[in-house]
Amino acid sequence: MPEDHPNSWDARAKAASFFGFTDLPTIRERGTVVLRGGEGPYVIDTEGRRYLDANSGLWNMVAGFDHPGLVRAAQDAYARFPGYHAFFGRMADTTVELSEKLVALSPFEDGRVFYTNSGSEANDTMVKMLWFLHGSEGHPQRRAIVTRWNAYHGVTAVSASMTGKPYNAVFGLPLPGFHHLTCPHYWREGRAGESEAQFVARLAEELEQLIAREGPGSIAGFFAEPVQGAGGVIPPAAGYFDAILPILRRHGIPVIADEVITGFGRTGAAWGCESYGFTPDAIIASKAMTAGFFPMGAVILGPELADRLQHAVDRIEEFPHGFTASGHPAGCAIALKAAEVILEGADGAPPLIDNVRALTPRFEAGMARLAEHEHIGEWRGRGLMGALEAVRDRATGEPWPSDLSVSERIANACTDRGLICRPLGQAVVLCPPFILTEAQMDDMFARLGDALDAVFREIGG
Repeated sequence: MPEDHPNSWDARAKAASFFGFTDLPTIRERGTVVLRGGEGPYVIDTEGRRYLDANSGLWNMVAGFDHPGLVRAAQDAYARFPGYHAFFGRMADTTVELSEKLVALSPFEDGRVFYTNSGSEANDTMVKMLWFLHGSEGHPQRRAIVTRWNAYHGVTAVSASMTGKPYNAVFGLPLPGFHHLTCPHYWREGRAGESEAQFVARLAEELEQLIAREGPGSIAGFFAEPVQGAGGVIPPAAGYFDAILPILRRHGIPVIADEVITGFGRTGAAWGCESYGFTPDAIIASKAMTAGFFPMGAVILGPELADRLQHAVDRIEEFPHGFTASGHPAGCAIALKAAEVILEGADGAPPLIDNVRALTPRFEAGMARLAEHEHIGEWRGRGLMGALEAVRDRATGEPWPSDLSVSERIANACTDRGLICRPLGQAVVLCPPFILTEAQMDDMFARLGDALDAVFREIGG
């Protein structure tokens, strides 16, 4: 329960903060959790309580909350060059080095990098790049953007229009020209008697029909998360990308992989698109790019888009777009270190992606055990990201009444047990830090299992 003292951290947080993506009844009934620090995969609140953060902060703190190599890299970077921009042909040396590193780590043979402060801004930037490119090439009508329902691409006006979530209606979004296809979630979206292959064929036909209806000459690009993260960790149905990518290629529609969540090792590969065997035309990166130690995003352009955009820029001698802190020298230094820590190995330690791959079978087994509960309809995931979908009736997939706030109850019960996980719809999401040990993973599942039992007993399950 929240503290009543007017000078408590809870009272101060409520008095001065305007909350985003927060269940307000929970705040009123239970109060806020104000944190003062972290150790490894744990965060510590102002009362000294420790929580195993199975959400990696917000998908991003993959190296934990006190990684010494990243802390040193940040300290050294701020001491050396604490801030600059990337305008007017001036940028930090670390910005150049990071661009070279990101291209080398990408699935592209060559390319260019443009920096932002977040994944939302990177998606907005990519849309503006496509609009600019098509207009320069004599196709100003190519403005439409295609994504999927349940996709999450950000919260700025354009990226929120790309995000296929109903809550954006309160802002009068999406903007015109943004189209959402069926979410490729076979368990929830498949029709009675429809095989997974038939489901994929239907989604491919839906794409064909959209292109025919709108006209391929009106579509600027197609954006997709390899695994839909904030939609509830939804891997695509088997064969999905194999079915839709040839359609997009045939019509000359650029394919953008939003790797804000899946990039830098979350699926067990450096990039989620590699996990599903395709190469996009551009990649959107953020979150684990700096292991959460600095707010940064990036558009990584493959060679064809990079060349076409360069030709477009040459015509007007400028790309009139950018952000004050994009290409920040300290942020780039941190990102360079994060790339070493996660993908290459640093300071004598193996790369964290090795631990992701080693832990994935144990993670999958733990999820499968919890999915045996009579009120879990499905577990799904890839690498170290997974979700458990709560249902009232497992046989039919019937969800619980929304007013029960089942996933929020489960998340709150986890918090009471020293575990942080995320409620999404009627699912509970786990995306633990890459540094987790086997013992910590077992502890995570034990606490979550206890929380599930308690909540389902409480609501009559």
